[in-house]
Amino acid sequence: MEALVSSFIVLAMIPVIPFGLVYFIHYYVKRDKKRALKLAMDVTTLFLILSVSALFNNLFHSTFGFYLIVIILLVVSGLIGGAQTRLKGRVDARKLLRVVWRLAFAATGLAYVLLFLISFITYITAA
Repeated sequence: MEALVSSFIVLAMIPVIPFGLVYFIHYYVKRDKKRALKLAMDVTTLFLILSVSALFNNLFHSTFGFYLIVIILLVVSGLIGGAQTRLKGRVDARKLLRVVWRLAFAATGLAYVLLFLISFITYITAA
């Protein structure tokens, strides 16, 4: 059990690894680049959320990082769901979740790079 937890922590701190693993394994088995990319994005989003929240907590000395991401995801879900309701008269939950999850991948990927660079620069200047 300890090895499983340790490997999950490593994958969360370096989210490029699960992205590459899922992409290449799925592509090797199915030979479909588009589906491999989408699956890799979906799996990596969880690791990015955990990593960004840990970087946020470490950088700002708080414990609110994960909750901030969840609140942002809920607000975005509400806004997109409201837009779906106005446009189509109903909410397609599957499309809503897919769009929010893929937007979360893009936003947390950008936030990961930004927070990592800020953390790295503050670490270098503090030494």
